[in-house]
Amino acid sequence: MSKRSRFKHKRMGQVGDIPGMIRVPDDALKPKISVYSYNADEVITSTGDEIDVIIKQFDKCKCHTHWIKVNGLGDATLIEKIGDLLKINVLVLEDITNTHQRPKFDEYEGYFFATSRIIQLSHAGDEMLNTQFSAIVKDDLIISFQENYEDCFDAVINRLKAGKGIIRTGGPAYMCYALMDTIIDTYFVVLADIGESLDALEDRLYASADKTIMYDSQHMKRELIMMRKVSWPERDKINDMIRSDSALISTEVKTYLRDAYDHCIHIMDVIDSYKEITTSITDLYLSMVSNRMNEIMKVLTIISVIFIPLTFVAGIYGMNFARQDDKGHIITDNMPELYMHHAYPVALISMLIIAAILIFIFWRKGWFNRL
Repeated sequence: MSKRSRFKHKRMGQVGDIPGMIRVPDDALKPKISVYSYNADEVITSTGDEIDVIIKQFDKCKCHTHWIKVNGLGDATLIEKIGDLLKINVLVLEDITNTHQRPKFDEYEGYFFATSRIIQLSHAGDEMLNTQFSAIVKDDLIISFQENYEDCFDAVINRLKAGKGIIRTGGPAYMCYALMDTIIDTYFVVLADIGESLDALEDRLYASADKTIMYDSQHMKRELIMMRKVSWPERDKINDMIRSDSALISTEVKTYLRDAYDHCIHIMDVIDSYKEITTSITDLYLSMVSNRMNEIMKVLTIISVIFIPLTFVAGIYGMNFARQDDKGHIITDNMPELYMHHAYPVALISMLIIAAILIFIFWRKGWFNRL
């Protein structure tokens, strides 16, 4: 059975709200803050759930680049305080808490704002999660926001702690690229899982077609549609970053972004090919069901054709014509076989011969070979 897909279409807030109002859903998770302050030589980490952990880290590490990682959006006051501390536009804060956003890239004075959609499988593997990732990049600072505690950035954190590559020296824009590239890599993981499910579905189809195959194929197609709705704007967002004149995005970072852009194109090609496979599976299933119905109708037709002449013969002898009139005179042409010796077995043998002849004709035409 394919994974369940979660679609979040409901927008927070009400019609006519003042732009920039921060609203969080009642079931939103309490924020957890992790601060990674790093330079070429070291990484200093702090964690907490209040804005004080950020302020103390800034005071402690004044010559470092900072990555503030916020998991959970259930505290509107904390988000407002972060916005005040970093001088972030209220419209950006609104987009962070309204987690229906499509991937996009917006530039503001002194910083830029980017969103992505994280598509990943739950720990149990029976559900596909679609959550929002938001990032604000300033000089020597990147702050990221996620809806939940499900983290796909362990590899980035390990690279940061190990100092591999240029992650410590590439600046906050490179860190933003690294996070977005990791998100794109999770798309490949999900698509690989869907590909395996499609292979298993095809095996089931050829082994024994049943209606659950059509349902599972439709579920997978729904998931692919969701991924396509995510990957297209993700590609456009990265293209906007490549074409941006922002001083925060260096030429070196744009080189890496082009690689991420190619990955998005690859993902879109895979999604389109998988969508065609799901459509072909459904069409093949319907065709097999139709062929099976045709074979059943053929069997019933053959049986009916065999019994039609037998019924005709039996119907003749079922007609109540008299052989003699009331004076004992023989009535000509009125059922002469009524007084014929051995007429009953002759009639039965005649019926069997007719049936055998019809079966032989059908066999010669090859109808039984296609049943």
